[in-house]
Amino acid sequence: MTQKGPLDQNTQWYKDAIIYQLHVKSFFDGNGDGIGDFKGLTQKLDYIEGLGATAIWLLPFYPSPQRDDGYDIADYFGINPAFGSLRDFKVFLREAHQRGLRVITELVLNHTSDQHAWFQHSRHAKAGLPWRDFYVWSDTPDKYRDARIIFKDFESSNWTWDPVAKAYFWHRFYSHQPDLNFENPRVHKAMFKVIDYWMEMGVDGLRLDAVPYLYEAEGTNCENLPATHAFLRSLRAHVDEIFGGDRLLLAEANQWPEDAVAYFGAGNECHMAFHFPLMPRMFMALQMEDSFPIIDILEQTPPLPESAQWAIFLRNHDELTLEMVTDEERDYMYRYYASDPSARINLGIRRRLAPLLNNSRRRMEILNMLLFSLPGTPLIYYGDELGMGDNHYLGDRNGVRTPMQWSADRNAGFSQANPQKLLLPIIIDPEYHYETINVETHEHNLSSMLWWMKRVIAMRKKHAAFARGGLAFVPSNNANVLSFVRASGDETILVMVNLSRFAQAVELDLSDYEGWTPVDLFSNNRFPVISRPRYTLTMGFHDYFWFLLKKPSTEITNASQFSLPEVNVGKDWTLLFNGKWLMRLEKEILPGYLQHRTSCGAKKGVIRSVEVLEKIPFRSAAHNAIVLFIKVGYTNASSDILFIPFCFSTEESIETAIKGNRGLIMARISGPIDGFVHDSAYCLDFHALLAEVFFHKKKIQAEDGFLECLRDRNNGKDTIGFVPHEITLLRAGRRNTSIGYDHLFYCKLYRRIEEGPHPEVELLRRLSAHPAAAPHVPRFHGELVYRMLDGKSFTLAMVTALVSNVGDAWHAGLAAAQTYFEEIAAHKADPSSIPADLWKLFRPVRIDPPQFLSDVLGMYGHTMDQLGGITGAMHQALAGDAATPVFANEPYSMLYQRSLYQSLQSLTKKTMTAFKGDPHALPEEARMTPAECGAFEKEVLTAFSALLVTRISGTKIRIHGHYQLTQLLAIGNTFVIKDFEGQPNAPLSERRIKRSPLRDAAAMLNSLHRCARVALYDSLKLAASQKQALEPWIGLWFAYAGNRYLNAYIDSMKSAGVLPRSAYETNLLVKLFLLEQAVSELGVALHNDPQACPIHVRTIRQYLAIDVPRDPPAV
Repeated sequence: MTQKGPLDQNTQWYKDAIIYQLHVKSFFDGNGDGIGDFKGLTQKLDYIEGLGATAIWLLPFYPSPQRDDGYDIADYFGINPAFGSLRDFKVFLREAHQRGLRVITELVLNHTSDQHAWFQHSRHAKAGLPWRDFYVWSDTPDKYRDARIIFKDFESSNWTWDPVAKAYFWHRFYSHQPDLNFENPRVHKAMFKVIDYWMEMGVDGLRLDAVPYLYEAEGTNCENLPATHAFLRSLRAHVDEIFGGDRLLLAEANQWPEDAVAYFGAGNECHMAFHFPLMPRMFMALQMEDSFPIIDILEQTPPLPESAQWAIFLRNHDELTLEMVTDEERDYMYRYYASDPSARINLGIRRRLAPLLNNSRRRMEILNMLLFSLPGTPLIYYGDELGMGDNHYLGDRNGVRTPMQWSADRNAGFSQANPQKLLLPIIIDPEYHYETINVETHEHNLSSMLWWMKRVIAMRKKHAAFARGGLAFVPSNNANVLSFVRASGDETILVMVNLSRFAQAVELDLSDYEGWTPVDLFSNNRFPVISRPRYTLTMGFHDYFWFLLKKPSTEITNASQFSLPEVNVGKDWTLLFNGKWLMRLEKEILPGYLQHRTSCGAKKGVIRSVEVLEKIPFRSAAHNAIVLFIKVGYTNASSDILFIPFCFSTEESIETAIKGNRGLIMARISGPIDGFVHDSAYCLDFHALLAEVFFHKKKIQAEDGFLECLRDRNNGKDTIGFVPHEITLLRAGRRNTSIGYDHLFYCKLYRRIEEGPHPEVELLRRLSAHPAAAPHVPRFHGELVYRMLDGKSFTLAMVTALVSNVGDAWHAGLAAAQTYFEEIAAHKADPSSIPADLWKLFRPVRIDPPQFLSDVLGMYGHTMDQLGGITGAMHQALAGDAATPVFANEPYSMLYQRSLYQSLQSLTKKTMTAFKGDPHALPEEARMTPAECGAFEKEVLTAFSALLVTRISGTKIRIHGHYQLTQLLAIGNTFVIKDFEGQPNAPLSERRIKRSPLRDAAAMLNSLHRCARVALYDSLKLAASQKQALEPWIGLWFAYAGNRYLNAYIDSMKSAGVLPRSAYETNLLVKLFLLEQAVSELGVALHNDPQACPIHVRTIRQYLAIDVPRDPPAV
């Protein structure tokens, strides 16, 4: 065994470590052939030591065909000749130990290269012979169908046919990486031999690659199986027995916290494991400027055995993995960190840290502060200490594996070879060019990122609380600031990170530390003594503090009111949108106008910036208008692009143009002609211009693109050449404006726009072409699109047939519910006559109401039968088109169910946090003690946790997304569904995510329940005591109407093949989606109408009471 140098003899050295990850081939070329090697790495050990790292993690360096960057190993006992010799490795190992640097190498347990001698023996061996069973073979590719395909961008199956063996071999990754058969004891023995070889040489630790996938079992997802943990226990015992307990096993288990923690066992499996779910949530928290994602995932993380430790990281050699996030979170990460689709790979983002953060030094600093502050051993990826760039156009993940940048010399100082011989090209992007971003330059600049990293690492190493301390989040009044305490022994450190790009004030609950003094670790400056429970601090943008607590000191607001500006631009009012006036428009006029005139589509919140992105002129002989695309930035929300048309009206015509709504006026124009510039939402002249563009397919050129009409190929011809004689303003709301043309056509203008397909257009186009669904949706005619010169497009408006109606299903339901309650009041009915098992809902069993209610409920029951069938027709039309990816069905999986549970859990926790925030703001009836709040929250989360233990067999499709009674228009004896926008506050990409169709069904059921509540509490002219006495009858209404609706819906969907196969699964999802609706409505009420909270709390309790029997009659 190699003699070690001056290493820390603590067997738990990994807890105090700072790990530096690198690829030998990319670090430094010692022999001038263009490829990094061990000789070069040995020369640069002083740099790694000087950075403050205490351990080096080496990516695979074994002989390999290099089809997966070395993870396709062809020989476990050798060194890739390109990287040097075994002697070179031993010299490196000795020199590293002499500097106190531990060495961690890769052990790819799960698979080998198909060029490995083991696989060659196996494929040539006959079935039944020992070598054959070294890998997983099958005569059919139909085994283990529940296992997901990990590299979805590259592989279509986990099985590949081998013509030599005449059988299929199993591979969880690439098809050139066959999986070893861990059911075979000979594989165990061979792997133990590999481990002994490297550890006897002096290697300090092994990263166990892809460890969750070692075993396969039918009927499982082939991950995290008990056999895997049994193997790890035997491996740990073997390593501890032979090497004395100071060697490390590090698990790469990309799993949710409750699954990843299993890889520690009871302290008898791996010493460390990566905390994969934490990493993307640090990026999410930064972009959202909200501490919740970090707090939420760490509160879900179970406690560890005493000897165990998490490994945490920001970036590494792989993509920024998004497997352990919800669909919505993944969509959010893609939108903000990988807007260029070429930066995406598998379920992740192939970018380095600096490009991910748009090269923002402050953002890089606060993420690194989190890395060095949160529980776990931090890992630094080579080059990130400099802010190196990447090149995601290189293919696979090579863009983050480019040569280390040592100097401004040729090849960035990495190699003396001809530049064309380099293994990968160096970074020459101007923003990250190696001539600027390199070690030599940074070392000469004491203010560089490199020196900042050195100082932070050195400070962390001085304080054991960071490495070994507990974690306690500090309650505060500002979610922009993440605050927590790390404490170990007598050392207590308060960490504060301002995630916002603006200065913030925060009040911390430091009542446990009253009388203590915060001392800044970096400056040793003393802050005011904590003299009262609420300790107030102000923080700069993207600011941070590390305070040593020693025992015995604002959100931007804009209160200015908007006063109508007066400008003199000369004889042409459109000059307001050009030149010097445009600057004033952006800096002064528009910010005030948008802040206080929210009908134009701006969010509620403080506006930070306004930028006019595009101006589109609309002109005719009688009228002119200017359409603006306006980017609005907010202090505590993501930016929007607003679509606002402006026009000019004189003093005499203004009242007619704005219909008396003076909030539409943006500015007063003085000069040759006095008048007003105003939003054209109410202006019929502008809508006439719009009609000319659409019906006559007129194209309008703008500065950076053009506006055009795209007619539907089936129905669009109906609009050609149409000239409207009567234009009617139907609705001018915050998010869209609706216009009617001659009672024939309906046009909806979207006030907030986004790049990409609009979900309403996609859904209506498809539904209009479907024979069963077409009668129940407005006929789609086309859309108005703005196309940029770079190919991006924005949907501005869509045109459908105008549906003449006699009201909507909501008002019909309200009338029926009101009659229902009046009948009950008139009969003085006894609530004891309501069936006791009322909440055993949603089974094909008739619910018979009392005789005096049979007429009103019977008539409404027929309506529910009809609505159930219409809903089913809509979902059948949206399902099952494999040829069209945006409408292709997606199966449920346990991984998706865990993601769905995460979404529901986050919603519940956020809502309950707000609920507990200020009890005195709630009515007496809704107030709960902390214990009651905790029990209530636990009951809801327990209901949602059924997703973690029940395998759902249904599929996901595109859905309506905002389905309720108000979205159904009554025409004759049927209904037409409208408004396919989805959740209006959600981004377009999120609205296009596929979900269970039962979400729509549950939303309609919740609408039925809400209809009964509104009828009882808002419509009936009864005393409060009478209404309270009638409340139990809401249950019968909901049970009867809901039962009729849901059974009609399920009957209509039997042939679609998208609902779960069992009634239990169907009913479970309906209950959980009902709960989701109710919890969400409680959250809205807490912000908008706290007095309504008691009703929403009771609704949640009623939904919790819904019984879902395990074995009801088959659906």
